[in-house]
Amino acid sequence: MALRLAFMGTPDFAVPTLAELLGSGHDVAAVYTRAPKRKGRGLAEEKSPVHKFAEAAGLAVRTPASLKSPEELQAFGALKLDAAIVVAYGLLLPVPVLQSPRLGCFNLHASLLPRWRGAAPIQRAIMACDSETGVMVMRMEEGLDTGPVLLTERVAIGRRTYGELHDELARIGADLMGHALSLLETGKAQEQPQDHEGLTYAKKVEKSETRIDWTLSARVLDCRIRGLSPAPGAWFESRGERIKLLLAEPEDASGAPGEVLRDLSIACGSGALKPLTVQRAGKGAMEFSAFLRGFALQPGETLS
Repeated sequence: MALRLAFMGTPDFAVPTLAELLGSGHDVAAVYTRAPKRKGRGLAEEKSPVHKFAEAAGLAVRTPASLKSPEELQAFGALKLDAAIVVAYGLLLPVPVLQSPRLGCFNLHASLLPRWRGAAPIQRAIMACDSETGVMVMRMEEGLDTGPVLLTERVAIGRRTYGELHDELARIGADLMGHALSLLETGKAQEQPQDHEGLTYAKKVEKSETRIDWTLSARVLDCRIRGLSPAPGAWFESRGERIKLLLAEPEDASGAPGEVLRDLSIACGSGALKPLTVQRAGKGAMEFSAFLRGFALQPGETLS
């Protein structure tokens, strides 16, 4: 049985779930997403990835700045929804919205709650050197990512970058939400309250966190670099130029923090990092060997 849904999401991460809902035959009555932003020198409006996908699919798109006004609450209620599906929408849902759909509002969250509630769960899990993460479908409540969980899929992080893990979790999450809706349709969904022990918040990554601090251990820096790759990218300076380090491999070597060693690995507070992928300003990502042909690091040089 097809459900009448609203989809609420904004970034690339949300698009596979919207595609899954359409592919499963559900009636997506409206898509809510953040309003277009003005970007570039000409300040042209840039629609969100969800906005572009929804328009291409012929869906009605709404971009309110808030859902709290009487007009927006009335418009949402008039949709007569079975459920609302939320994936990285970016706006808080007021209580009348949460209570409006017949079955409720359900969020796809990219962490193993209650670890990494909040805005940047994928990045924070990698940057903290967690061994695993995952996606969860949860019933939304008034609090931030506090509701009971319907389904969970766990994923080993391994040596994935943020970009790689983001794309994998988006695919897995789309399937998980599809499964959750099947359970809700048939009344077989079972909800488990969250355990609030181990609660952590995944705050947005600040610019101040992207500069590499070579006094940290190679293991910690490896996690931070992968958690920031490909964007916004961890960076260091050499000869006045800012260079992003997008991927590196820890090595058992030593030297003064930031020192370029004989094999061109870079010493850390403990251990060293062998750069694998770097990016110069205004250029694309490149292998370290290609970078060295145009920017010859010297053993004994100290990076800042």
